[in-house]
Amino acid sequence: MDRSQFRGIIPALATPMHDDGSLNLPGVAPLIEFVLSEGVHGIFTLGSQGEAFALSADEKRQVLEAVIAAVGGRVPVIAGSGAITTRDAIALSKQAEQAGADALSIVTPYYISPSQDELYAHYAAIAEIVTIPILAYSNPMRTGGVRIAPATMARLAADFPHIIGIKDSSGDLSELGALVRACPPDFLAFVGREQLLYGALCYGAAGAVALAANVVPGLAVGVYDAFQAGDHARARAFQERFSACREVLGSVGSYPVPVKEALGLMGLPVGPARRPILPLNETQRERLAAALEANGVRLARAARQP
Repeated sequence: MDRSQFRGIIPALATPMHDDGSLNLPGVAPLIEFVLSEGVHGIFTLGSQGEAFALSADEKRQVLEAVIAAVGGRVPVIAGSGAITTRDAIALSKQAEQAGADALSIVTPYYISPSQDELYAHYAAIAEIVTIPILAYSNPMRTGGVRIAPATMARLAADFPHIIGIKDSSGDLSELGALVRACPPDFLAFVGREQLLYGALCYGAAGAVALAANVVPGLAVGVYDAFQAGDHARARAFQERFSACREVLGSVGSYPVPVKEALGLMGLPVGPARRPILPLNETQRERLAAALEANGVRLARAARQP
């Protein structure tokens, strides 16, 4: 796939699990069909919302294969393949490429705090091994404040043509704008904070990789499509509703369980998050259900039953 295929709204897909925490691979296809029916432009699997941090390498392979099979080539599949060490990130990236992923998303190493030169060397080593497109991934809130500086990103994009973009979850539009300005004109910046989608598009972003697009993909697609059509008033109206739903998902429980609970309430059971994250209690679940309904999300009647 050429880089023009990577654009728009890309859900950061939840990973379905059984009640005992084992993988529920048959649960992948219904979730894929739901988000595709709402017009999303790609699928991102094995990210933070997908609980990649809680999966073994073999489980990651199984999930990715299930996602690729369910998507069936209809949209690009981007696989998270980041790790703390360069060695492990290379192994996961090779595994994802061999499984048939269309692109990789590689988060900065976490727990440690590499310098910009060390980050460059990390991404360069991976790019020398794999041939499919790579999106760097900057998520300082979950990586101890580690960021990819615009100058580092520009250097990588210049030296490795298949490093085509970045997912920026810094939550800072000025940083996203700096990345866009520093990198080549065809560089693709995806925003990772749903509340910033409209603003990010104004700054030149290619779209969003968004956890709330599991639950309300149509609202996210509405922002993007209206913006592309030049209807900024409509884009802002969709953004307001999309932001409200994202805030609901951040108001109860511990990440990443609220999205999974919301999907269950919608009749798309994807199970619990892996421990130590616990399911919502009944009071929290009722709060979530009421807030989702207030924001126009249609819930399955059976899912509301205790």
